[in-house]
Amino acid sequence: MKNLKKQFTDSFQEMRDLKVLVAAAMLLSITVVLGFYRVQLTESIRIGFDFIAKESTSMFFGPVVGCMVAGLSDIISYIIKPVGAFFPGLTLSAMLGSVIYGVILYKRPLSLRRIIVANSTVTVFVNMLLNTYWMTILYGDAFAVLFPARAMKQIIMLPVEIILFYTVAKMFSKANLADMIGRRTLR
Repeated sequence: MKNLKKQFTDSFQEMRDLKVLVAAAMLLSITVVLGFYRVQLTESIRIGFDFIAKESTSMFFGPVVGCMVAGLSDIISYIIKPVGAFFPGLTLSAMLGSVIYGVILYKRPLSLRRIIVANSTVTVFVNMLLNTYWMTILYGDAFAVLFPARAMKQIIMLPVEIILFYTVAKMFSKANLADMIGRRTLR
């Protein structure tokens, strides 16, 4: 519990550094842009790649900065290009997902196992359960009606997301990106 509190405190303190604010702002803009490149399969199912920038932000700067970037990106994306109805519950889900990524990845050695745990946790608890619940409120469909298709999409996308993020994180490591922004070296 002490380590968790320290993670949140350290992440909050990150915002005092100008390099962090600039890097977080760049990752925020990347998140917004990646959010525009998504495939809308149905009203309640879409495939996007903005998770890469959100997960990277949380990995580099922790759960607090990641949470802020995720929340702001959701709101800014809707203001710039509204798709469907705005629903604050989905913004909260994006923020919670980034908190989970931050808790699992921030200030920890990069490993495939850790990325699998982070992505699996977000997939099950946020994407499958919580977001499906928000969709039932938003569209009025029953949870049991929405869940099977959404779960199938999440099961298919989970390995894709894990491989994509692991590849990107390894490239960050090889490029010494963590050193450039003053973070610990990725291993």
